[in-house]
Amino acid sequence: MGDVISSHLDEAKREIITARTGEVMGEFGRLYEQQYSVALFNKVRFDIEGGGGPQAQLLHRKIPLENKSIFSGSLFQYLEENKKWRTRFLFVPDSYISHDKGLHPKGTINCAGYKVLTSMEQYLDLISNSLPGVKAKVGSSPFLKCATQFPLILWHPYGRHYYFCVVTEKEQQKWHAVFQDCVRHANDGLSEENKVQTPAFTDAVRLYRQAHGHYGTWDMMCGVPSQILSNLVMEGLLPELRELISPRLKGKMHERQRNWMLISDAVYSLVQRQCQAQYEAVVQRCEAGRPVLEASIRTDMDQIITSKEHVTNKIRAVVLPKAEKLLKVSIQPYISSILDALMEPTSRGFSEVRDVFFRELVDMSKNTLNEGTKETHMEKISMLAFHPVKMQSCYEKVEQLSLEGLQQRFDVSSPSVFVQRAQILMREQMDDAVYTFEQILHQSLESQGTEGLCKTIQRCQDRVIKKFDYDSSTVRKRFFREALLQIFIPYMLKQLSPSCASELPRFQELIFEDFSRFILVENIFEEVVLHSVMKDIMMGESDTSLMNVFCIVFYRVQVRTLCRPVKFIHTRLCHPCLYGPCFVHWCTVMLEEEGARSKLFPQGWEHGIVRNVLVS
Repeated sequence: MGDVISSHLDEAKREIITARTGEVMGEFGRLYEQQYSVALFNKVRFDIEGGGGPQAQLLHRKIPLENKSIFSGSLFQYLEENKKWRTRFLFVPDSYISHDKGLHPKGTINCAGYKVLTSMEQYLDLISNSLPGVKAKVGSSPFLKCATQFPLILWHPYGRHYYFCVVTEKEQQKWHAVFQDCVRHANDGLSEENKVQTPAFTDAVRLYRQAHGHYGTWDMMCGVPSQILSNLVMEGLLPELRELISPRLKGKMHERQRNWMLISDAVYSLVQRQCQAQYEAVVQRCEAGRPVLEASIRTDMDQIITSKEHVTNKIRAVVLPKAEKLLKVSIQPYISSILDALMEPTSRGFSEVRDVFFRELVDMSKNTLNEGTKETHMEKISMLAFHPVKMQSCYEKVEQLSLEGLQQRFDVSSPSVFVQRAQILMREQMDDAVYTFEQILHQSLESQGTEGLCKTIQRCQDRVIKKFDYDSSTVRKRFFREALLQIFIPYMLKQLSPSCASELPRFQELIFEDFSRFILVENIFEEVVLHSVMKDIMMGESDTSLMNVFCIVFYRVQVRTLCRPVKFIHTRLCHPCLYGPCFVHWCTVMLEEEGARSKLFPQGWEHGIVRNVLVS
């Protein structure tokens, strides 16, 4: 294995790898430093002015998992070293990095960017595409011969592949759910808690890809920063190396495929080490200058805001007419259909979360009645959100999400980015519901004791279900809005950039030099485009789901008055950072009119007066 890598990755190839990595990281570093200053300004302004939206009803635990085991069990693994299948005991801790059980595990698997395959046909299709001109057939390759009929393969476009198999179909389904959960968790590697580094990083990556003509979603935006940057490098580097190395690969078909996978993994590991070191240097440099930047922002905040608003108005006058024309022709006709495609599977998934939570609490109540103790069952309930098998029915609902017919038009590589994001939100809602139930039950037992335990559990359950209904409605609406933005904004930017890019540099002259680090015309251009799209998205939501939204909000007299303005928008999917006016649902004006409520709600419903319903 070492001979194959050393013979094909000679000094000249390694110099190419280092040079290409340096080029990408140099351009990324420049963009990151620019976006770091903007992100810091947005963060400081948000801290000063505040913001927010609907207050969550469910409680949220700060550390969902601590010293917990997600899953463990035995299965067969194919070992490249000796080309044999061996029984392995896999342990998935709270870090979601799978490894052999023991103090010194024989190996670990970071699942970011992987796909979990359950058939050789799927796998052979993917590896055939990795090396043009070499096509594999099922059963033709010794190293692909599975020990049982139920394989589980972890495939990565650049990294090492892992081969497992189990004895029964039921075990295959169980381990498929476990590996999928590891992939889902590892892909969500950027911390939302860091309000400066995370938006600076995501915006820098996005702007880098846009500069190279890639405006749509990107499936390999997954993992921690070093992995994402390595994926960014490999996107351009691997085809170049394949052209150089592929003609020199010798041997039979399966040997050439195997050798290419080994070479690709070696290149990926080398690139990751270089990206990690260079990224840490960029971050360290930015963090070192943060105190000076922050002091400047706090001193000149009002002047920076005034200057930005002045430039924004100038850019809006140029961009808005073009944006509105594009919206009318190319965006508005598709909003409702895309929103429908997103809403149905996502709503089914959240409904299944509610049902699973309800069933588990009913089972807990029955078992407590029969056995007279609740501790064991509470321990099981506390891990419900992180139980891959029990949550699988919820995840499967949203996996039916399809944007067929719209993906090519709006340059959406696949719906997987939306599916995984919805699944993560579902898991968070489940854990919030479980944690809230634990806290309410604990308080009730402290005041009332264990008498009538089943009735107490039932009352706590009803309270949590009401809170879940309210929060899940808010979370889903936010998810739909973010998904629509991620679909439409890149398309709008791609269409508008050719005609607007040449006009933007002249607006930079309107910005004072001292403020130029915090006000970038490229960012303002994107904010103007985002504002233009937001209005149409709000109208699209109103047309498609007005009654559904009202029914959810008013379900069981869950009436809320939301009066706080939204000053800051930072979406999880596309990370635009901007300030602007709050968006008020245009249909809520009806509720102020005399008799409007009787038209909206059937007789017998209990409801209150809503002064302002803020959609945020």
